[in-house]
Amino acid sequence: MVKIKNARNLGVTFSKRRAGLFKKASELCTLCGAEIAIVIFSPDSKVFSFGHPSVDTLMERFLGNLPPPNNDVQNQQIVALREAGIRELNTTIMNLEGVLQMEKNRGESLQEIRERADGVWWESPMEELNLFQLQHLKKALEILKQKVEKEAQMVNNNAFPFQTLGSARTPPNCAS
Repeated sequence: MVKIKNARNLGVTFSKRRAGLFKKASELCTLCGAEIAIVIFSPDSKVFSFGHPSVDTLMERFLGNLPPPNNDVQNQQIVALREAGIRELNTTIMNLEGVLQMEKNRGESLQEIRERADGVWWESPMEELNLFQLQHLKKALEILKQKVEKEAQMVNNNAFPFQTLGSARTPPNCAS
């Protein structure tokens, strides 16, 4: 492995790897009940942390400033409730990450359509489009149709913007 030299690529790779690391740590906490604290520094010297139940609590315990947790019933109930809430939040996060990935894929798909069509998206070969792309194309065509109909109606309404008051040969003030 070699360190990435391009600063932009380094930042992007760091962000992706950090997100992956935090996700795996969250899964480990959820599945195994592990207590984890992760502290990392970005190439820009920004600090990022992940902790379950919290970074501060685990660091205090690691440094010996906090006694180990009691095993009495009340503390176990509190811990169980907290872990249930954390599991629920982790599940929500994982679902949202799935939705985010689907939206990213949708955006990439739309970008492919634009690139393939070279700015003339309605001339894309229909056989090459997937179901989502075809649905998007249909919706875009419906919107375009509505805009054309609205524009045509405006043109029809404004076809004769001036009212005629009489014949061009007869001045309006003259009696017939």
